[in-house]
Amino acid sequence: MRNRISIMIAAFALVLAGSMSAVVSAQSAAPKQLPSNVREERLASRLMGRDMPYRVVLPAGYDPDGGKKKLYPVIYLLHGLGGSYANWTDKTGLADYVRDHGIIVVTPEGGNGWYTDSVSTPTDRFESYIISELIPEVEKRFAVDPERRGRIIAGLSMGGYGAMKFGLKYPEKFSLVGSFSGALGVASFTEKNAGTIGKGVDSILGGEDSEVRKANDIFALLRAMPADKVAGLPFIYQSCGTEDFLFENNRRFLDLLTEKKVKREYREHPGLHDWTFWDSQIREFLALAERRPAK
Repeated sequence: MRNRISIMIAAFALVLAGSMSAVVSAQSAAPKQLPSNVREERLASRLMGRDMPYRVVLPAGYDPDGGKKKLYPVIYLLHGLGGSYANWTDKTGLADYVRDHGIIVVTPEGGNGWYTDSVSTPTDRFESYIISELIPEVEKRFAVDPERRGRIIAGLSMGGYGAMKFGLKYPEKFSLVGSFSGALGVASFTEKNAGTIGKGVDSILGGEDSEVRKANDIFALLRAMPADKVAGLPFIYQSCGTEDFLFENNRRFLDLLTEKKVKREYREHPGLHDWTFWDSQIREFLALAERRPAK
């Protein structure tokens, strides 16, 4: 087990190093002009103690002056470790794909906070920010369906973990969850077994036996969930590339979903932990979100 985690973390560190390098390059480059259907927004967050950026991707035909005559489903789409809220629109064809679907997509900023309220930094309350501030703000400002049936959450890597966690912890809020190459076993990362990345996780989740870590361990959450609660979970879409270093971890979570009889769809394709795979997956997920009957 320890050796498996060490191998996974070493691969994670390489990916993170590449992501951080890309972020630095992007920051030094000239600002990129956004597609016409992408809006850059900021929310003055009381919980985070700072302005939080996010982007909103709008479908064809969306009328910003049309009030709420027509309500659209909304996907909250989470980025990965070392990334930012801009990644999904900058690194995939998301803006073009959304034009063809009657869905609004919101890409929040998650820092490197694992979409969790940090035990060590009081103003890094990413979970509470998304649930208690961002979602109500989007529902107030945009023509999105404010009911569970129209609210969807998904993400890649760290964001896949965040989306899966939100689906398990807040099943009354989301009808559909998507995890692409999810880093689903993050609660097992510590400084002892995962070095620098584990140290970062410790600063967010606390030590190995902390209550915060236990409350954010999605394997433990699902394992302990009674059948009546499982029946009320959102539909789950899970995917991972077969050459991804998180493939085995995703297979383990699939086994647990199967054991608990969770409503789900699982996809595995040849692919790495990269944007080629995630670009293909957001296209598949948009199609799934549009064709699935809302419940």
